[in-house]
Amino acid sequence: MVITDLTMDEMYFINKNIDYVDLNSKNINNCKGCFCCWVKTPGKCIIRDDAVSIYTKIAKTDFIVYVSRVKFGCYDTPVKNLMERSLPVQKAFIRLYKGETHHFQRDVVPKKAFIIAYGAKSDSEKRVFEKLVDRNSKNMSFYDYEIIFTDRENVENEVKKVVEKWKK
Repeated sequence: MVITDLTMDEMYFINKNIDYVDLNSKNINNCKGCFCCWVKTPGKCIIRDDAVSIYTKIAKTDFIVYVSRVKFGCYDTPVKNLMERSLPVQKAFIRLYKGETHHFQRDVVPKKAFIIAYGAKSDSEKRVFEKLVDRNSKNMSFYDYEIIFTDRENVENEVKKVVEKWKK
């Protein structure tokens, strides 16, 4: 599965056997922070939009690629919104995991992840992003991940390389 903040028009390499999600073409509202997905409707967000079908697919996949512009050391808005809206795949309960506190997961398949990050303006911004991805990896059930920093012009080539690794 490839989750991207670039439109499909911008992604010239599309493998028909892989689920591509162009976040720009989806209706994904901001998380309200209501925690209904934990207390009122456990495992289900009360906001009915495209995020619901996406985060359930993410939970079930064992290989994922995120493509995001780096903005202030973070994922840019489309990817960040989806990650925040993926809260229902976690339980409200906390556990110790690798010496840190993290949420229990709801039927989330451990996954290999590639994060293709473009647009970082400095090494310090890259370091902030690396720390963020490392923290997220524990809550997103990444058993392994790789961050690939690139520029906008090389994103499609990096996606193609990762997808080729995946097929092997």
